[in-house]
Amino acid sequence: MIDRRKFTKSLGLLSASIAFSNLKFDDSYVYGHNEKRYTLDKNWKLHLKDSSTTISVKDCHEMVCLKSGEMILLTNHPKNNIIHFNQKGEVSFAGCQNFPGAHGLTLYYDGNTPQLIITDTDLHKVFYTDIYGNILKTIAPPLDSNMYKNEKDFVPTETIVANNGDLYIADGYGMQYIIHKDKTGKTVNIFGGRGDENKHLDNAHGICIDYRGATPTLIITDRNKCCFKRFTMAGDYISTISIPGANVCRPVIKGDYLYAAVLTTNFTGNAKSGFVVILDKKDNLVSCIAGSKPEIGQDKKLKPSYQTIKVFDHPHDVMVDNDENLYVCQWNSGQVLPYKFIPV
Repeated sequence: MIDRRKFTKSLGLLSASIAFSNLKFDDSYVYGHNEKRYTLDKNWKLHLKDSSTTISVKDCHEMVCLKSGEMILLTNHPKNNIIHFNQKGEVSFAGCQNFPGAHGLTLYYDGNTPQLIITDTDLHKVFYTDIYGNILKTIAPPLDSNMYKNEKDFVPTETIVANNGDLYIADGYGMQYIIHKDKTGKTVNIFGGRGDENKHLDNAHGICIDYRGATPTLIITDRNKCCFKRFTMAGDYISTISIPGANVCRPVIKGDYLYAAVLTTNFTGNAKSGFVVILDKKDNLVSCIAGSKPEIGQDKKLKPSYQTIKVFDHPHDVMVDNDENLYVCQWNSGQVLPYKFIPV
């Protein structure tokens, strides 16, 4: 098991590295299955450039990769909401104190200028910012709709922006609605919400737009039901992508594949039991990083997935860089820094 707690605090920085010495396998151990297999870079860590000093984090929630290759990590650390780093783990910026409940991180380009969209579950708001977390625009709770009575009902966890500038907000810790706004900020539609029909959601934790088919669609997390649900851009339910046993976080599409961190599995009953799933463009589960091999049962349905190797506690997001390396960050895991996996 990884020792995630051997850190020494000093002025908001950590001067120790992640200890992997208790792992039961060597550096050549291969994680995953089929065409999506990886090795863990056990020497990689986030550190200040020209120094081995690592950066303080609390919960590492989400990550994005700029066109330039620079990567950004969002945390709820009171001093380091935003951390910029490169493939070597060199940190070029760590700061921002604007978001006590920083949760969702979306990359958005205003022309050629990268911007971030951050959801804050403590402040009950969504923020457009520059890449350093300076606030450019704030989206308040949708109290103008009859779905919300007070601002605390709105606990947004994720956003996505369409090519036309429309914004979709997933209220994953609140009323479970998806709020669709046009680029002027006007509410176009609100759909989803709690209920027992296919169109309803139960922990709508994440959202993305799938451009891999002829017609773009929304893929939305239904974490408590261990699935993603596909909707039209207008909010009409299409289908369910079931991943039994996997309490999936947000969907991330890179190339032909969908990647997602699995916070826990409801199959074994172990709270610290996460892994990473990878699906192809036909919605088939092809690989589980630190998880069980994808298998179809006699009933022709996917068997439940579960953690098989103790690498993660609560993985919360996965990011793919321009060279197909994977980075996995975690929530409630002893303030552990992200891990890097290299394709084989």
